Amino acid sequence: MTPALDDWFVRSEFFGSLSPEHRRRLADICRFRELDRHETVFNEGDRGTCLFMCLTGSIRVYKSSASGQEAVLKVIGPGEIFAETILFEIDHYPATAVAIEKSRVAVFQKPRFLELLDDAGFRADFISCLMGKLRHLADQVRLFTVSDAETRLFRFLAVRYGGQSDIRTALSKKDVAEVIGTTPETLSRILQRLRDQKRLIWEGRRIRIPPPE
Repeated sequence: MTPALDDWFVRSEFFGSLSPEHRRRLADICRFRELDRHETVFNEGDRGTCLFMCLTGSIRVYKSSASGQEAVLKVIGPGEIFAETILFEIDHYPATAVAIEKSRVAVFQKPRFLELLDDAGFRADFISCLMGKLRHLADQVRLFTVSDAETRLFRFLAVRYGGQSDIRTALSKKDVAEVIGTTPETLSRILQRLRDQKRLIWEGRRIRIPPPE
């Protein structure tokens, strides 16, 4: 296993607590896929054959309604796992995943991953990772319940971009609005107020968070 790949596993919210031996076994079944901007990783309803980890770039995961409207479920960033539901719950992808920008993902074929889960030690380690992710999701639900859209915006930017004050993003304002659970119109009003207050300036693909005066 290369040091770079092991570093991604350590940073991953899903694999971060795996033991070094189990990370090595995971690396043995890992393959890589390069994605162009707007390239589809998988479509909603496709047979679920693999789960993925984003290494670089951003992946938009969304569902489509019968009328063709799209609802963004999450924007996946580096170190995050997606499509893990195909391991246990269903045999098809419940949503569509598309690269927002040039991206690289690690690919784990479902049969080989299930073989790893046959090992009691790996399974126990992996279940511990699952519990950690469930706690993280519970925290996210709590955040959405008790905080306003402005707070959720700053929290999203801090988590997604590691606290940077000068951000280059591939995400559209519509993407961000859906991720933080508000409408594009509401986000536009928030951004205008933050700009007037010189707390956040979003111009094109650049987001700047000036230091407090």
